Amino acid sequence: MQPIQPTMDAIRKARAVLARHLPVSRLVLAPSLRGETGVKVFLKLDSELPTGSFKIRGALYALSANLERGRVDEVVASSTGNHGAAVAYAAHLLGVKATIFLPANPNPVKRKRIADLGAMIVERGRDISAAVDNAAEYAAAHGAFLLNDSTDLDLPAGPAAIACEIIEQLPSVRTFIIPVGDTALIRGMAAATRHLLPSAAVIGVQSERAPSYYLSWRQGKVVTTDTCDTIADGLATRIPMEDNVTAIRALLTDMRLVSEEALLGAIRRLLVDEHVVSEPAGAAATAAWLASPGGLTGDVVLLVSGANVTVDVLRRALQT
Repeated sequence: MQPIQPTMDAIRKARAVLARHLPVSRLVLAPSLRGETGVKVFLKLDSELPTGSFKIRGALYALSANLERGRVDEVVASSTGNHGAAVAYAAHLLGVKATIFLPANPNPVKRKRIADLGAMIVERGRDISAAVDNAAEYAAAHGAFLLNDSTDLDLPAGPAAIACEIIEQLPSVRTFIIPVGDTALIRGMAAATRHLLPSAAVIGVQSERAPSYYLSWRQGKVVTTDTCDTIADGLATRIPMEDNVTAIRALLTDMRLVSEEALLGAIRRLLVDEHVVSEPAGAAATAAWLASPGGLTGDVVLLVSGANVTVDVLRRALQT
């Protein structure tokens, strides 16, 4: 398999499909995050999209592309929550049955969103890796379309649209800071950036407690971790895919890690100072910027990728 990154033709097609269903997400100046050297910092609020996450972009485009190729009676996905909700939303919109596999004891906010969209939910396994395996087995047994956001060839063109929007909204952007979970988001955005603004820096962010892709990027090979126990469930990957590692090594300028405390602090900062609600994964780019705001020139965009935060995590953030 070749590195999974979208072409500009695919990105343009995805933008046309998404424009029929989704608004362009807001890009706002964040005065409280202004850098020490006067760098302007902006927030790209994909947290405001339907289902409260950027994931709807990839799920909606990938399912639409497969429906163009033929009949799809059922779509199956594995998720820690946001991808599952996005697939459930896309399936509901396009008239397809959805079955979503979650790890045991999932984020209750995200689980409820999936249930409210009418998808069947199956909770299985201790982490996303077990849910992935179970979803694949179910899809094979039932002849369903498996929409895996780590491997689907269509899906990254959806989130690639985020970079296109940013460049149109802010031609002076010079740095993108982006959360990294299964890498579909950053592969899509980085691919679009390399086509449209090749000199821009693209920086990925993972949790210190789920650093598999960070370690793989640094070492140039797949590095798995025994656990991915982080409050940022959207970043909780443990077993990287080799092709995705190859892709991000070719596309990214840098990768950074953030602590649990930094994630909570970023949630609080976004809420109190910028009036933006974010889940831990959605605040990862802000956490990385706050931890190391120097060394960058030109305008910086931090992607706020999701807003599906639990009351418990929000309470902890406000107490930091």
